[in-house]
Amino acid sequence: MKTLIYIFIAIVFLLALSIIVVAQPGLPANPSQAPIDGGLGLLAAAGGGYALKKLRDRKKRQEESGL
Repeated sequence: MKTLIYIFIAIVFLLALSIIVVAQPGLPANPSQAPIDGGLGLLAAAGGGYALKKLRDRKKRQEESGL
């Protein structure tokens, strides 16, 4: 009889615990979106300029070496 009572108490405890675990707050609201302005364009232009400089330097180095 004691075993049956212990099993019953354990089941009740686990059911109560599962209700507490599931009862969590909802998701927060969506964050406000950051605008993509001229900064991204400037970064892209700077990257393109750097790539162009590297290509010109490589071409100049190849011409100097005679290839």
